[in-house]
Amino acid sequence: MSNDIIDVEPNEQAEGLKAWGWVSYILHLIVAVGAVMPGAQPGVALLIIALVIDLVKKNDAEGTWQASHFSWRISTVLWAGLLYVVTAPLWLFFFFPGWIAWGLISIWFLYRIVRGMVAMNKGQAIDG
Repeated sequence: MSNDIIDVEPNEQAEGLKAWGWVSYILHLIVAVGAVMPGAQPGVALLIIALVIDLVKKNDAEGTWQASHFSWRISTVLWAGLLYVVTAPLWLFFFFPGWIAWGLISIWFLYRIVRGMVAMNKGQAIDG
């Protein structure tokens, strides 16, 4: 997909998908910021809600520039979850390596969410 796809004539469905996309991005952003700020963890409940929104609405976005955003958020959550699980044993043996690994994953997660939000704001597809 190209980043050059722009919504020229927004319609009701496109606007609805965009609204759901923003809700999902904001929930992801809250979780991402909480992940990189110690003591500000809002919990995984918001992330699960955002993931469910993305999974339910993804089919509605097929064939639009917004489909890439739904896939982007879903893959971001799945990859971050996998990376957190794979690096979890570091916490059992060594605090510092676990903290570094999870910090890097959290920064990567935040970067992906902000990058997606910027593209969504421009009305562009995101490739990844």
